[in-house]
Amino acid sequence: MRVFIIAGEPSGDKLGAALMEGLQTLLPDVRFDGIGGARMIEAGLKSRFPMEEISIMGISEILSQYRHLKRRISQTAETIIGANPDVLITIDLPEFSLRVAKLVKAQSHVRCVHYVAPTVWAWRSGRAVKMARHIDQVLALLPFEPPYMEAAGMRCDFVGHPVVTDPQASAKDAQAFRLEHGIGGAPLALVLPGSRRGEVSRLAPVFGEALAPALRACPDLRVVIPAAAPVEHLVREAVKSWSLEPLVIRSEDKAQKRAAFKAADVALAASGTVSLELAAAGTPMVIAYDMNWLSRQVIGRMLKVDTVTLVNLVSETRAVPEFIGADCVPDRIADALLALINNPSGQAEAMALTMQRLGQGGDAPGLRAARAVLDGLSAAHPRH
Repeated sequence: MRVFIIAGEPSGDKLGAALMEGLQTLLPDVRFDGIGGARMIEAGLKSRFPMEEISIMGISEILSQYRHLKRRISQTAETIIGANPDVLITIDLPEFSLRVAKLVKAQSHVRCVHYVAPTVWAWRSGRAVKMARHIDQVLALLPFEPPYMEAAGMRCDFVGHPVVTDPQASAKDAQAFRLEHGIGGAPLALVLPGSRRGEVSRLAPVFGEALAPALRACPDLRVVIPAAAPVEHLVREAVKSWSLEPLVIRSEDKAQKRAAFKAADVALAASGTVSLELAAAGTPMVIAYDMNWLSRQVIGRMLKVDTVTLVNLVSETRAVPEFIGADCVPDRIADALLALINNPSGQAEAMALTMQRLGQGGDAPGLRAARAVLDGLSAAHPRH
């Protein structure tokens, strides 16, 4: 079996490597071609070109490299059509992946599978209908996504979220982290103001103000911030005006980050998949997020759900308090944070249910995704 597989971001590279390993478990003679990063290369892929060439985010970046991206899209599609693989698997990065799939479908009968469903349940539901013109099957990370894809005419398989297989720190690791950093038995808040410059610039001042009342109520409160390398300097500058001095660690130090998640009593975090990481670690959280005025107006009008926190959505509860857009103000966040410090166990059931529904305790998502791809092929072409 010949598979052409494309990923353009670290998260996609992780998904791709796990899927490749799953396919190798089920079909030892499977052969791979495509584009990927270090993890996929380690799993046996010889990448056609560096993944970083297509790992571009933001309108301005896309526009500045539009010609190069367009050329890579055309080249990649031509390569796939010429190779005529049994299946094309594109992983997230819709700006690149779906354009490649569109060209491939227009000139061949290659089966196209897209890994990671678009968030049509939250906004821009028309994306699913457009995808269905050239995508045969979708592999979904969230259990409530298949009906949205199926309604648009695509097969969709829930295969589980990779967070359920992420390694977790032990109680001993957490205790060692507290000892190493002189925290002892003091209450510890984990603060995560985002991994992009814009997020940190907007959220760090708000988070700092929100922590001030918590510090007055708990004078021995300690704060730790795992900062991504691209924004570490920005984080360190931003926290200089806070009323307490947080411990800033590098999120690239995975062992330290895992230990911090486990050691923390509560967390204040930007909206995103980090809520699932916190749930996996069992760390109760408050979620907050803001964006520029124009984005707030546009997205606010398009949003179709009353919560954007994945723990709330997957568990079908509203256990995690969130403060989005105009609600992302220090006093409201502070009240929720203080309530959480006083009652940290209130989210335990919702977090456990979230992990269960995402596939914890079952087969690894990569293996489930591999089975779904093979089953889709068999259904479409019985000779497989």
